Amino acid sequence: MPKTVPQIPGLAPGQLPFSPVVEANGLVFLAGQVGAPPGGDVVPGGTAAETRQVLDNVGRLLHAVGLDYADVVRCTVFLVDMADFAAMNEVYREYFPTDMPVRATVGVSALAGSFRVEIDVTAAR
Repeated sequence: MPKTVPQIPGLAPGQLPFSPVVEANGLVFLAGQVGAPPGGDVVPGGTAAETRQVLDNVGRLLHAVGLDYADVVRCTVFLVDMADFAAMNEVYREYFPTDMPVRATVGVSALAGSFRVEIDVTAAR
């Protein structure tokens, strides 16, 4: 199956320098999501609030292609400060309470903008 790039409501083709979602061979790859609503700035409130916005953005993209959190098989979490792990993890568990996807959490020196959390996701049809 060749790769497909679904159109996401609210995003014009070519608006971003990358595809927010790509599907290939039954797997759906979401670009890393950050803690800002579409078209907005980083949400106030720290790591927990950012993580919630990140995962809401993930859900919006999943729903746009007919999937849900239960279809997620892998996540990579990027944190600017590993001291924020517990705050991120507490919110993360709300979105993946059972049958959790595999996950890697990586400490990074910086993310684009002033974001503290970024999560990329792979889901399966």
